[in-house]
Amino acid sequence: AQHMTRHCHELYNLSLKKMRFLLPVVAVLCLGLGIHAVPSVQHLLKQSKQDADSQIWVLVVAGSNTWMNYRHQADACHAYQIFHAHGVPDSNIVVMMYDDIADNSQNPDKGVIINKKKGPNVYLDIVKDYTKEAVTPENFLKVLQGEKPGVGSGKVIASGPNDYVFVNFVDHGGVDIIAFPDGELTAKQLNKAISAMASGNKFKQMVVYVEACESGSMFADKLSTDINVYATTAANPDESSYACYYDSKLQTYLGDVYSVKWMENVDAVGTSSETLEQQYKIVKNETTTSHVMQYGTKSFVSEKLDVFMGTKNETKKYKTEVPLDAVPSGDVPVGILMHKIFDSPTEWAKREHEQALVKELQFREEIRQTVERIVTGVVGKDLKDTVLSKRVPPSDYDCYEAAVTKFSQECYKLGKVDYALRFMYAMANLCEHSGTTVTEILDSIEKEC
Repeated sequence: AQHMTRHCHELYNLSLKKMRFLLPVVAVLCLGLGIHAVPSVQHLLKQSKQDADSQIWVLVVAGSNTWMNYRHQADACHAYQIFHAHGVPDSNIVVMMYDDIADNSQNPDKGVIINKKKGPNVYLDIVKDYTKEAVTPENFLKVLQGEKPGVGSGKVIASGPNDYVFVNFVDHGGVDIIAFPDGELTAKQLNKAISAMASGNKFKQMVVYVEACESGSMFADKLSTDINVYATTAANPDESSYACYYDSKLQTYLGDVYSVKWMENVDAVGTSSETLEQQYKIVKNETTTSHVMQYGTKSFVSEKLDVFMGTKNETKKYKTEVPLDAVPSGDVPVGILMHKIFDSPTEWAKREHEQALVKELQFREEIRQTVERIVTGVVGKDLKDTVLSKRVPPSDYDCYEAAVTKFSQECYKLGKVDYALRFMYAMANLCEHSGTTVTEILDSIEKEC
């Protein structure tokens, strides 16, 4: 009986991974052999029906625009190609991207987006459900939770209790926020939506991969460990993520380290040979520029990638080893200008790029001084350095969200000025500072901006 039980389990697991249509047959066969007394087998019939009925749903989001941020939409397009190639139907893949790169005036190869040098066109035949002004935090939350936003294709994550959901977000970030072209999504908003989906039985298991600076802050001490949601992030709560693959012809970075590492891993080995945990360890080891983190429910990290990315057998691609040439995401404008200076064909062009670099550095100093004045206006000169020298995770979320929104509206648009996101920790610190009110913070922001 023990041997038959083991064989039934092996056959069941094989069917689960490769031939789900055989699950009901395997379940009936095992029960017919009298193994129904084994507790784990008693549920085979019920489980087989659930797994046979399950679907994979994918939401891919690039939250930025402009040629400077080419890499984010390249990452997103590459992700789409992975899910599509592994058999996830386009009806179950939702893509949000501004779509201003493929036909950009700076793109010498119209209709082409690449995620690495000499790489394939990841824009080819891509699904574009929400573009331009439809790429907003509000629409993202609606689509994720299955609510039609009234714009775009109308396609949403229409998942149910037996389904597997994969969310991939790529863009800029700061303390407890990730950016969109016009607006920000807070950790509180994201985790509230995920919790609501869990309570509403909108998935069996969910996986979230986030590429953004300080992306760990979106989940650290926030994402519940008992709702079957597992997340990995490009960086811990306090550090930058990194851009990579500078292309001299396109004069921009083509990818982000964490993103290209997990996607090139899939390109190299497929989805059937590695588990979530194995991929996490590989990506963590290869991403030497930041600390890749994992959060949430870890009880199912032994699941194979194909459970969430598709089971179709694809031809493995050769994983090329290309120098990353990585720079912190917030330093991309500086990195691009440094490359342009080095690559300048004439002294005139070199001087022009040097002047642009000086202007960029002056702009950065302006941002730093603006934040310094805002902090001084709230706590005074004596406590200014104390507030600016530490990082306190926000707990007064209402105050922090109000301060971030005000800063983005009055000072620097956070979706456009990545460098300014580096200083949002100061807004969090002000909100946590004893005796400080949100009114004082908002007034200081308005005065200085």
